Amino acid sequence: MASKYYVVWEGHQPGIYGSWPACQAQVNGYAEAKYKSYPTQAEAERAYREGWKKHWGRGQASSAASRGSSSTSSASAGTSRKAGGAKAAPAGEIDYDSLSVDVGTRGNPGPVEYKGVDTRTGDVVFSCGPIPNGTNNLGEFLAIVHALAHLKREGSTKTIYSDSRTALKWVKQKEVATTLARNDSTAEIWSLVDRALAWLRTNSYPNKVLKWETEAWGEIKADYGRK
Repeated sequence: MASKYYVVWEGHQPGIYGSWPACQAQVNGYAEAKYKSYPTQAEAERAYREGWKKHWGRGQASSAASRGSSSTSSASAGTSRKAGGAKAAPAGEIDYDSLSVDVGTRGNPGPVEYKGVDTRTGDVVFSCGPIPNGTNNLGEFLAIVHALAHLKREGSTKTIYSDSRTALKWVKQKEVATTLARNDSTAEIWSLVDRALAWLRTNSYPNKVLKWETEAWGEIKADYGRK
């Protein structure tokens, strides 16, 4: 029995899938794919029958609907915030003219890689790694700063999405809080982190850096599928 079920309303082949890799194959590279995960097959089947307009991108309201509740509460999966702290669009509104970033790890700590993709198409814009030894949070942090630096070089004001609250906090504070030791095995990732911190402290940017609301929207487009 699958631990989670993925509904794909709009993708290469709509349907219900019992694993993230199977779902990912249907949504990667598909413009404005609409998909969401559910904890049980019954909820997934109900959501698939009722269609994406009732479920996709609606946070807590969609969860209530999938259980057959008559609740009409508005989506409240949390409002994202800009790097400067101002409120941004609610979870139900994805800015597709954006970059999404994510990290892939093999152990934590362990080898780290990250990438940034076009949120609309899933096309890879940049990637880095594997870096021999690091942590998931440091990789998420580096991915965001890499995206900021990339967009600044391009003269772009695109939004950046990350699904890591910790990394978003570190970018905002321009400081990391990690127990990863500095030694020969972690020299590469610490060199990149030090450069990223220096960049943040000497550069400004107009881009919004927002939380990707996984519960409302499904997995972030840059996800490595290592569940």
